Amino acid sequence: MTMRRTIAAGLALAGTAGLLVTGAVTQLSPADAGDRAIRIAVFNGWDEGIAASELWKSVLEDEGYTVELVYADPAAAYTGIARGDYDLTLDTWLPLTHADYMQTYGDDLVDLGAWNDEAKLTIAVNEDAPVDSLTELAANAEVFGNRLVGIESGSGLVTVTQNEVIPGYGLEGMEFVTSSTPAMLTELEAATDAGRDVAVTLWRPHWAYNAFPLKDLEDPDGLLGDAEGIHTVGSQGFVDDFPEVAAWLEDFRMDNELLYSLEDAMFGEYDGDDYAPVVDEWIAGNREWADALTR
Repeated sequence: MTMRRTIAAGLALAGTAGLLVTGAVTQLSPADAGDRAIRIAVFNGWDEGIAASELWKSVLEDEGYTVELVYADPAAAYTGIARGDYDLTLDTWLPLTHADYMQTYGDDLVDLGAWNDEAKLTIAVNEDAPVDSLTELAANAEVFGNRLVGIESGSGLVTVTQNEVIPGYGLEGMEFVTSSTPAMLTELEAATDAGRDVAVTLWRPHWAYNAFPLKDLEDPDGLLGDAEGIHTVGSQGFVDDFPEVAAWLEDFRMDNELLYSLEDAMFGEYDGDDYAPVVDEWIAGNREWADALTR
């Protein structure tokens, strides 16, 4: 397991000033692909989106398209897609997590549908923690150092936690720490190594559930929402310029078991952040499924 190097790579991505563009290729037929690259916005620290984006980058490049992955926080990503700076994102959680962005920019976006319908926001703790429900967390806050460790302040998960979970379960006495997903994972790893109790905001699907001994706290009031769909959302220009790709993405489906397999290969078993060889190897092992993506 190479968790520390994986988290460090994530910190490097999330900490870059502005946007990071990776993996552009150059050979493109204007007749096939609108005479420009397809620009996929990838949310910093959201590993299911990184995995799906790297997957489609490889698939589309094999079909002769040029693809750029652009790392950004959700607010910048949706703004960019709405004004045509980026073409799409594969990591829109609906109907709850990214609902505000869809409401704000929806007139300029095209929802190409959910490729995964098993997504869930969670509050997770170490599996031997002395609580099993969010209703027990306030009374046992000291066990966790009176801290709940969150991710990026602009994320839907943080918004739901701040606006619904904390007041709903009386957690105002806990410090809610927000910085970044890689920072949260670093703290989760440090607490696990030290045998300390820790409470973090998390979500399924995420490779951390395979890497660390975790359990989700029960949410009897349903304040974190029900299972959500992970949608592909594109710009109007993308659908017009790349109708073939838009149709492939509309048909795209990937369940949690298959997604966990890809995430494990990229984030659990790999030491770096050049994911292309890892994804290509994973595709080779799942060739029939991958080939069907563009049929």
